[in-house]
Amino acid sequence: MMKMRQLAVLLALLAAALAVSCSDAAGGAIRAQLTRADAGRGLTRRQLLRRMARRSKARAARLLSASGSSPASATAVPGKGQAIDTEYLVSFAVGTPPQPVQATLDTGSDLVWTQCQPCPSCYAQDLPYYDPNLSSTSAPLPCDAAACQQLDLSSCGARRWGNRTCVYTYSYGDRSVTTGRLDADTFTFDGDAGHAVVPGLAFGCGYFNNGLFSSNATGSGIAGFGRGALSLPSQLRVDNFSYCFTNVTGSAPSPVLLGLPANLYDSASGAVQTTRLIQSPANPTFYYLSLKSITVGSARLPAPESAFALRGNGSGGTIIDSGTSVTLLPPLVYGLLHDAFVSQVDLPVTNDEPLCFAVSSSSSGKKQQVPKLELQFDGATLDLPRENYVFEMEDGGRSNMCIAIMSSGGGMTIIGNYQQQNLHVLYDLAGNNLSFVPAHCDRV
Repeated sequence: MMKMRQLAVLLALLAAALAVSCSDAAGGAIRAQLTRADAGRGLTRRQLLRRMARRSKARAARLLSASGSSPASATAVPGKGQAIDTEYLVSFAVGTPPQPVQATLDTGSDLVWTQCQPCPSCYAQDLPYYDPNLSSTSAPLPCDAAACQQLDLSSCGARRWGNRTCVYTYSYGDRSVTTGRLDADTFTFDGDAGHAVVPGLAFGCGYFNNGLFSSNATGSGIAGFGRGALSLPSQLRVDNFSYCFTNVTGSAPSPVLLGLPANLYDSASGAVQTTRLIQSPANPTFYYLSLKSITVGSARLPAPESAFALRGNGSGGTIIDSGTSVTLLPPLVYGLLHDAFVSQVDLPVTNDEPLCFAVSSSSSGKKQQVPKLELQFDGATLDLPRENYVFEMEDGGRSNMCIAIMSSGGGMTIIGNYQQQNLHVLYDLAGNNLSFVPAHCDRV
């Protein structure tokens, strides 16, 4: 029995090596489908805004904790057991034959993991739990495997885990934790041009998944798209990846693409903007950007560049994030943005965070005038269309117009996915750049 297990491990490692050559030689992009966690749930616009605000605050607590940017007195982390719904779920399959998985697309973490049978401590999910015993290509990785060495917290398993298998514990700043065995198996991605089958990818087989995970938030698990070695882009050895988020109030699916051709933007109808990605040795997972300033209407906010800058100790900085709903600004900068909108919008304020204005009944059915909003990066300007920062809703029979931006509660700026709607965003990992261009995301 032991020899058979050792053989299985060796075959998995060989498959991983083959996976590298297969993915490098494939030539075409790997395509997977994204769906919104809230799609088809019949939520009102007021419910959507409240959920986005709650998600963003919880997400900020995790990211600020990881970066060391949270204030010592921060209390934004929700209580244990409260469901926090994230935004986009990516679909793929694991095993032979393929078993479906739907995991949160997370550019703020690295590990790919899914809940696994027998799952002694798991949350309920819509899809069946992945069962490694039903996959002919599944194999646990040993604790001296290179992938195991990439984990911050791992150990050599025995007894229930299997002798000398890699046991991981991966924690998130919101106090959620997944513990399980690091396995290797075949991943299958369904795209318009057919299947992409990649053997030997390392992932967490989560047996104990506790905290704020829930099926409508996390799906089967989390797909890490960060900059670390265990993330899906890193394991696929792609030079780039992109996503395109459809309107948050709609239900149309959108794509995530890994390994894109150089002519990706040839058919783009708008101007392609490109800014550099910044790396932080203290927080190597995150995708940092060089944000210089913010303009509301014709007035540039009187915030120094240092308010957005990454500090030498790893705190502060500006990141772009797939899992944060709305853009979050340091408290000082949010106060300046709040005051700029209040001074330029001649309507009664009904809420301070997110900032909301009462719209008169005479304006019903008409779009209220609102100052334009621009984010100035190093070498690029994100001129946000109205629908990427204004959110209209009914509340208690009154019409409200809200600015979908909030305070992070700490020193970090986080560019959320509401501001990324209908933008084709390309992460050029080889060139260390981020590009974006307006797009019809349901047609990409």
